[in-house]
Amino acid sequence: MSRRVLRVAAPLCVLAGVSGCALDAVNPGPIRAEALNTPSALASLVNGAGRDLAEALNWTSYTGGAATREIFPAGSTAAFGISVLHQNGKLVDNDGDTWWNFAQRARWTSEDAATRIKSVLGTTAGSSATLAQALVWAGFSNRHLGENFCEGVINGGAPGPHTVYFERAEANFTEAIAVATAANNANLVSAATAGRASVRLLRNNTAGAATDAATVASTFAYRMPYYQNELDQYNRIFWASANQPYRAHTVWNTYIEPYRRATRDPRVPFDSSLTILVGDAAVGSLGRVRWYFQTKYPTLTSPINLATGWEMRLIEAEVKLIAGDLAGALTSINGRRTALSLAPVTAASLTEGWAALKRERGIELWLEARRLGDLRRWAALNRPGALDAKEEIPGRDLCFATPLSEKQTNLNFPR
Repeated sequence: MSRRVLRVAAPLCVLAGVSGCALDAVNPGPIRAEALNTPSALASLVNGAGRDLAEALNWTSYTGGAATREIFPAGSTAAFGISVLHQNGKLVDNDGDTWWNFAQRARWTSEDAATRIKSVLGTTAGSSATLAQALVWAGFSNRHLGENFCEGVINGGAPGPHTVYFERAEANFTEAIAVATAANNANLVSAATAGRASVRLLRNNTAGAATDAATVASTFAYRMPYYQNELDQYNRIFWASANQPYRAHTVWNTYIEPYRRATRDPRVPFDSSLTILVGDAAVGSLGRVRWYFQTKYPTLTSPINLATGWEMRLIEAEVKLIAGDLAGALTSINGRRTALSLAPVTAASLTEGWAALKRERGIELWLEARRLGDLRRWAALNRPGALDAKEEIPGRDLCFATPLSEKQTNLNFPR
């Protein structure tokens, strides 16, 4: 971890908004962990944890987007392509451990940074923006794991339900709100509150979710940045279909394609080339398919949303649907559409209202590594309302399996 912190700390200095980002070393190799127990090293630890979360989000948003048909495969299956397994919606345990390792590392480094900050700063930690940032990263890292992975495993412990991550995330966000408030950091207060609202909805605490969501302005957005310094800091979704040289995915044959054509909704933009019409390789029996490249992330450095105020309005809409308030739910959904000059959605029944809500979350949170979590919780709670037929994949997995590497090395897994 120490070597990674030295390499990636600098790019997140501006995001974290704290001083002390420089951590110079004559030898760029590993340094002893106790050398990090100084105030000047803490911001670098936190920034490193943020980069770990960015890398985890980068991989899961792309592969999860393929499994949920937010994008469609357009060719290559190696490097930045979509594997045959993922094309069929399968997220199995023998498919490597990249997604798991990155996500678990993000959780561990952020939680360890928070623990170390408390130890180093003592009583002053309670008003430290550095600690608040570490806790925000920990909250989003745990939410990311809970929304995307099948089992809850903490630091080599026994496997349990994925909901353990949501419990940890809520605790992280609650503490972050208190610390950021004491540090007078309004941006982190809003980020933690929005994060907690999303987690409370995932835990089916509808009253708590609505209370938190109501305090977050619709215009608020908290985003994960990406950089062009090196390959693993690129926005992976962009790079995999930027024609440099990859054209590995397309918006063709997704529900986004006809919806965007009909509405011009700016939340789901895509484009096409007049000269390059197909992806970079054949896709099974379909052969070369039409290449429509997403432009939500138009550059290497395009950020990915972690939480927004418009998501909060959809949380409020979902809570109203659960309570049977169809009119109120439609009002919450249509606030965003009105702001974008889009036609309002209508529904004659709660079932139609749920279908509208499910579609609207898919549009609002497109390619943000959130769809798997939505589909799994709606299925578990038997929420009504059909998905678009193009979003369905028969036999699709709704979470990433714990990889064999964890099962084979963690003695708490059955042998």
